Amino acid sequence: MTSNPNPGTGSADEAATSSGGLSGPPPDRPETEAERRRRRAVFLRELTEARELRERVQPRRTKERRMREAMRMRTFRI
Repeated sequence: MTSNPNPGTGSADEAATSSGGLSGPPPDRPETEAERRRRRAVFLRELTEARELRERVQPRRTKERRMREAMRMRTFRI
């Protein structure tokens, strides 16, 4: 069995997955704009991926949702 010489040093991906992906900035320092944008990009990418998966798994519900959304958009058009 191999041991890690630096047990507290892992990659950022390992840290994010081990904490469930909900890791925020440490409480002693504020989050930078770059970190916030990076986290937002990851979130939006995962959200898009989840929506695409749902569309593949439930095509009928997706079609109904698209039609309701289109009707709603037509309702508020001027």
